[in-house]
Amino acid sequence: MKTARVAYAGAVHTATPHAEGLQLADGRVLAEDAVVWLPPFDVGTVIVLGLNYADHVKELAKELTVTSKDEPLVFFKGPGAVVGHQAQTRRPADATYMHYECELAVVIGKPARNVRAADAMAHVAGYTVANDYAIRDYLENWYRPNLRVKNRDTCTVLGPWLVDAGEVADPHALALSTRVNGEVTQRGSTANMVNDIPALIEYLSGFMALNPGDVILTGTPDGVVNVNEGDVVVCEIEGIGSLSNTIVGDSVFGR
Repeated sequence: MKTARVAYAGAVHTATPHAEGLQLADGRVLAEDAVVWLPPFDVGTVIVLGLNYADHVKELAKELTVTSKDEPLVFFKGPGAVVGHQAQTRRPADATYMHYECELAVVIGKPARNVRAADAMAHVAGYTVANDYAIRDYLENWYRPNLRVKNRDTCTVLGPWLVDAGEVADPHALALSTRVNGEVTQRGSTANMVNDIPALIEYLSGFMALNPGDVILTGTPDGVVNVNEGDVVVCEIEGIGSLSNTIVGDSVFGR
């Protein structure tokens, strides 16, 4: 089952796909652009993996002091970073290189603490698409992304749908792609993760509790390119959904 959360007529609604757009739980059918899309679940802790695709590590090899054999590179995001499908993402005027990152997002469905990899998938509620923007100008070093690079308001897009885990036969065999203004700029597969989902859940739950609504962004393949004001970026993952948003400048946010 695919579900979304949207704001419409002063209230928040659960919605499902419909041939004419989407259908609210009360039966009303609406066009996609008639609602404000929210992240498709109540977001808890946002846990982000960096450099979790071998080809992306290779893509940045000249700038890295990390390899695919190192411990997972993990960092967190605050709630202000997260927006939904069709939202706007701010590109600061001083940025020279801001790029998207199409990622499979794993949503935790039941508490996990000290979970073995063999049991980890039982703790997954479902999946959604993430686009996790980064501004490379602000990196202090190439191994540990700092807050200004990653934890930026509006720079983590989630949605549009939450797909039940039981409907995804193999989350490690999904095609990913990104289009900028209709042109395909990134292609990859979740088969190329360095650390797969069970390994990540085992690793994370070994030192912190994972709770329902927590979400793990599992990294991006190679193929990231700079985006500018006015660009429409669409991240798509096979069977999960197509997530769209628009890059805007400082003035839209009163900066």
